[in-house]
Amino acid sequence: MFKMAVCCVFLMVFCVHPALAQLPDFTGMVKTNGVAVVNISTTQKAKPLAKGMPKNQQMPDNLPPEMEELFKHFFNAPEGGGGFGDSEDTQSLGSGFIISQDGYILTNHHVVKDADEIVVKLSDRRELVAKLIGTDVRTDIALLKVQANGLPMVNIGNPNELKVGEWVLAIGSPFGFEQSVTAGIVSAKGRSLPGGNYVPFIQTDVAINPGNSGGPLFNMDGKVVGINSQIYSRTGGFMGLSFAIPMDVVMNVVQQIKTSGKAAHGWLGVQIQDVTRQLAESFGMKKPQGALVSKIIPNSPAEKAGLQIGDIITEFNGQPIETSSDLPPMVGMTPINQDGKLTIIRQGNSEAISFKVGLLPDQEEKAPLRKVEAKPTNRLGISVADLSDEQRETMENVKYGVYVQNVESGVATDAGIQAGDIILRIQNNVVRNTTDFDNIVKKLPAGKSIAVLIQRRGSPVFLALKIDK
Repeated sequence: MFKMAVCCVFLMVFCVHPALAQLPDFTGMVKTNGVAVVNISTTQKAKPLAKGMPKNQQMPDNLPPEMEELFKHFFNAPEGGGGFGDSEDTQSLGSGFIISQDGYILTNHHVVKDADEIVVKLSDRRELVAKLIGTDVRTDIALLKVQANGLPMVNIGNPNELKVGEWVLAIGSPFGFEQSVTAGIVSAKGRSLPGGNYVPFIQTDVAINPGNSGGPLFNMDGKVVGINSQIYSRTGGFMGLSFAIPMDVVMNVVQQIKTSGKAAHGWLGVQIQDVTRQLAESFGMKKPQGALVSKIIPNSPAEKAGLQIGDIITEFNGQPIETSSDLPPMVGMTPINQDGKLTIIRQGNSEAISFKVGLLPDQEEKAPLRKVEAKPTNRLGISVADLSDEQRETMENVKYGVYVQNVESGVATDAGIQAGDIILRIQNNVVRNTTDFDNIVKKLPAGKSIAVLIQRRGSPVFLALKIDK
């Protein structure tokens, strides 16, 4: 019995060791590359306190999310800084890495945003004041320069060669703890995040926390494949979802900043959304794919090329578009005035459209709408009204449609239509007023998915509804 137990223990040890031997050893990579990773601290000079706002006013607890964001933006508390409304100079911490021996350093835009002074601490404990060469808000990239030569530098890798499941490593200064090393795997590629439409993020499960922002993400060859930029968190700390900006996007921006002092992004001039299963059915597609055009910006490259609302973009310059998030990074990284080619599906037929890539302009916020009187409900279970003159003036580029006043339980509710929406089209039929709406709704077929184009809070979106037989 004793001999059998010893034998079992021996077999267990023998089986475990080969698995342990396959785990990566990061020690050499850290020794070689850690010297090129820097700590970045910034100082922002104090601004006068708002009248009636006490010093070091803290944000109230238990605020709803929309109010919390209002407080954050209004009081503008930087990462690592003091309380809201602090009258003293504020400081924030982040990470960065050296990309040239003569002192060019990369970090995130949000790390150095509004900074009056930027100090870079090297691995040898030297502290150098950095000059901001340029930043790009849309990709969250900043290029710095320090006066030094012979600095250690990282090697730049190709993020397109990364595979999901591959080991990656981060070095940075979470919460100010310099040269902290964390590792994990690539969880996904090409992620789209709110406010980051022009970045196909690399998702990892590497432990990233405040202060890691701007630090490098290494592959197993010791090359930088991304800049750690964001985390998804309900607590403010690491929860297993970290996002990095791919280095091909980064170096494209860096080259533009070095050349012209700023970055320019390609622009098509459309608003797009994913094609759901129900929408695919309504457009006669075999499977959901591509980017569905819900809005055409006036005088944009898309309008000049003849693109139409309801078109589904399936390819850009020969590259397939599986989801709507695939398109903006492709167009954004295309040089301005270069020719582009789209493959689209229009009313069930495949077509090719050529256009000239434009320069992405700044966007403005849309004004809110005023409620108007409603008409009786219809077979969709909604009450609609014609747009008022005031609404037509406040809505940008929307001169027709009907305003949804009330939504009853039923078809429209199931489709996601809400009070306050503007219905613009129903199954490629333009809805100019309530008369058009009533006539179109009466003729809708039962038991078939119908595409409805609405505008909500200034943004158009397609929804799919189905009237029961």
